[in-house]
Amino acid sequence: MSDRFFSHMFGDVVRDYGQPAMLWQAGVLLVTLLLAWVLARVLRRYLDLRRQTRYEALRFGAESLNRAFFPLIGAVLVWLARAITSPFMHTALLNLALVPLFGIGLIYIVFFFARRVFGRYGENQTWLSLVERLVSLMVWIGMVLTVMGIQDDVLAWMGSVHFRIANTHLSLLSLFSGVLWVGVTMIVAMWLGSAFEDRVMRASSLDANLKVVLARLGRALLVVVAVLVSLSLVGIDIRVLGVFGGALGVGLGFGLQKIASNYVSGFIILLDRSLRIGDTINVSSLQGMVTQIRTRYTVVRGLDGVETLIPNEKLITDVVQNRSSFQTQGYAKVAVQVAYETDLPQAMALLVEATQDVPRILQEPAPAPYLVDFGSDGIDLELGFWIEDAATGTVSVRSAVNLNIWRLFAKHEISIPFAQREVRILNAGGILPQNDGADASLAAPPRGA
Repeated sequence: MSDRFFSHMFGDVVRDYGQPAMLWQAGVLLVTLLLAWVLARVLRRYLDLRRQTRYEALRFGAESLNRAFFPLIGAVLVWLARAITSPFMHTALLNLALVPLFGIGLIYIVFFFARRVFGRYGENQTWLSLVERLVSLMVWIGMVLTVMGIQDDVLAWMGSVHFRIANTHLSLLSLFSGVLWVGVTMIVAMWLGSAFEDRVMRASSLDANLKVVLARLGRALLVVVAVLVSLSLVGIDIRVLGVFGGALGVGLGFGLQKIASNYVSGFIILLDRSLRIGDTINVSSLQGMVTQIRTRYTVVRGLDGVETLIPNEKLITDVVQNRSSFQTQGYAKVAVQVAYETDLPQAMALLVEATQDVPRILQEPAPAPYLVDFGSDGIDLELGFWIEDAATGTVSVRSAVNLNIWRLFAKHEISIPFAQREVRILNAGGILPQNDGADASLAAPPRGA
């Protein structure tokens, strides 16, 4: 068996070793690999420039594509060199070099497509790692079997192993090829969906919500088509999916109704454009900006920077305040109290001055001071003003205005009063305080008086 293993490519290389043909093959191989390295370097620079100028979306998996250039170009050049030199000399070394060049190039090409599909979002890194490991394992096993020359025997053995699943007779080879076809078609479909989403998102003439709807529908349609095609290639009758669809409908009606409701609500939100990415909303005592609208949930980033996942059904059934729908200006006010002896016209002028040079405060309409009430400790004043982009928050603006008021009042010696209370203890009931050495009769009235 060991002699058979090495009677294929390794055996041919060993037979050519020490002959002039081996030196010629080594020279041709080195020249082709050097030419492949130069061409790969030029192609890599050209595509990197195009990615920076036009195709920014190709940055996902670009490193894998760059690494695939050299082995693939080298495989093509070695194959051409073998075809040209085979009538004149043995090409055992070139035949052996074709296997790792083509296999490694195939691995990096699959990595490129997988990273375009899974590498964009951090939550898919586990799937990406699994796909890369499985592809690497299968390609390396295929290369080893090809070099040993036993790939046909292994395929024949896999075809001879039969088993039965329900009413379908399958072999190990058909099962393996079926899983392979399903994986290939799914990855291709998801890659096409990703490319379609990139193209839709770059369209400037479409509404943002419509872009999301088209991208999601396109990817879902491509995945469904890939599943149907892969099942047909495996030999499974797709008419059995009708029974599965009926069972799925019953499951949705009972156990999965919340999940289905969230998905339907997500498409409703995207289609009726009630919410857009970038809107600032209030829902269930949470205020924040919409950063993502997914099919099942919506991501809202609060004013503290924490992102909250809100089920889409909640955005349909609950009361939602959209602070970004019609106007971006908001009205704010600050209150302050001054002493009764204060020069009120001066104090009110200082309130208006406190809004000067504060970012986002509009001067048209102009800030306006008001005398609100005569309090028990001082005169209550109020300053009202309009803020630009109020949906992003008003606390920092009001804080800056209050600091200016404090500084200006201190500079002009205007006091902000604090609560003062006088407590008086009156002589009630004829009770007098006791004094040391005083007559006891003065401390309390006589009994019976």
